[in-house]
Amino acid sequence: MKINLDDISKKNIKDYVPDEYFELKTRIHDRLLDIVDLSLIESLDADALRLQIKALVQRILGEESFSVPLNSIEREQLFTEIQDEVMGLGPIEPLLKDPAVTDILVNTYKHVYVEKLGKLEHTNIRFKNDAHLMRIIDKIVSAVGRRIDESSPMVDARLLDGSRVNAIIPPLAVDGPIVSIRRFSVTPLELNDLIILKTFPPEIAEILQGIVRAKLNVLISGGTGSGKTTLLNVLSRFIPEDERIIVIEDAAELQIKQEHLVRLETRPPNIEGKGEIAQRDLVKNSLRMRPDRIVVGEVRGKEAFDMLQAMNTGHEGSLTTIHANSPRDALMRLETMVAMANFDLPSEFLKKYVSSAIDVIFQVSRLTDGTRKLVALEEITGMEGNIITTQEIFSFQQKSIDEKNKIKGEFRFNGIRPKFIDKFNIIGIKISNDLFNPEKFTEI
Repeated sequence: MKINLDDISKKNIKDYVPDEYFELKTRIHDRLLDIVDLSLIESLDADALRLQIKALVQRILGEESFSVPLNSIEREQLFTEIQDEVMGLGPIEPLLKDPAVTDILVNTYKHVYVEKLGKLEHTNIRFKNDAHLMRIIDKIVSAVGRRIDESSPMVDARLLDGSRVNAIIPPLAVDGPIVSIRRFSVTPLELNDLIILKTFPPEIAEILQGIVRAKLNVLISGGTGSGKTTLLNVLSRFIPEDERIIVIEDAAELQIKQEHLVRLETRPPNIEGKGEIAQRDLVKNSLRMRPDRIVVGEVRGKEAFDMLQAMNTGHEGSLTTIHANSPRDALMRLETMVAMANFDLPSEFLKKYVSSAIDVIFQVSRLTDGTRKLVALEEITGMEGNIITTQEIFSFQQKSIDEKNKIKGEFRFNGIRPKFIDKFNIIGIKISNDLFNPEKFTEI
């Protein structure tokens, strides 16, 4: 195969010969696997392995059947991409190294999107074909002991850096394999970072710390990518070091820093459909592990009943998240999930059960400009008839959009003194009543 580059001014070979380039890269990769000692991948460190791969690729390019005119820039690019194929996740490996990328969305082998600063962007990255993409998917799932094939065409997995991966393949995915990667920063955002990013004002920070220290049961509500996990991480920092924390997740992603920590993760069924360990099983088991705090990454099913039961039976200070668009929707979802446990409980009892378990709800949202905000803090005050009553302590009100499409608004306390302030006082947390003055607000 010969590629004529004589009169081409572009610097990137993929810009004008994508099919030929991918064919060349595939042939080199296949040839490399024929001659490389695969045990090297396990025995050498990353830097030494990259040098070995580069030397082998140079040797392969010297063979007559791989004689292709490439300039130095193209050769280095080819070396890097072959190294990524062998050691990493192929075309998306550079995206995984970019700290600004928070989501990688592969919509079939031809289209790869990323989210940067809350905005989706289309990239010029692509895979050669479905088989190439499937090879990368297999590499991801096999590394964590999962599998994906026609009999089990969906999988949740995670990368070594903790990033969460979801893959779905034909026949469920009509146009070809689909991959969604939610990335997590190696260094998670802390309280001061969220204040700098204007997720909430500095005044709310002492309230957040007090809520965790006073062992209030917290429900964090929000949509996909709204910052629920980030806020849960930040709240967990306020748990005292001498308390035993049990963390339960579908796919481990929380980055809790305390030492007295036990992390539990669900297990999918095996190829025979057996051996599944659901979140509900882990929540029930955690009650026998002498927890001071139970943290559930996200409630989405029958485990909601066991979580509420734990909150109602002395395991105060529990934290969890839920997908919902408002605090009221979050409470409705909780009731529905408890009903899914098939205990045939009356609706009024379900509501009382929820209202007595949850103390506060944080509502987070990703706004249209890509920023994430704590848009509401609501306290559950009890029952009134057959309705769970709440009071909104704090909220964010959007006012306008500026010429750069940035949202302008204000954070404001609503003039209500929360009932949980009494608990604050008992444990020595002093909060000025002036903090809740509705005349005081923070503009952004």
